[in-house]
Amino acid sequence: MGKHLIDIDENALSAAQAQLRTLTMKDTVNAALRQSSVQRSKRVKLALDRLGRRDVELRESAWR
Repeated sequence: MGKHLIDIDENALSAAQAQLRTLTMKDTVNAALRQSSVQRSKRVKLALDRLGRRDVELRESAWR
């Protein structure tokens, strides 16, 4: 795990702590990052699933 010196919006931190039910700044930031990455992974999976259901012929002709 890396150590980083950053400026954090105190109001956003307080709101995130309340939402995530965390006690420390470190726990709040790590929980928010994990939650964000899980949400992104779900969006990527859905996009790939949609792409996989496309008609192959349509994709092949798109490059011509």
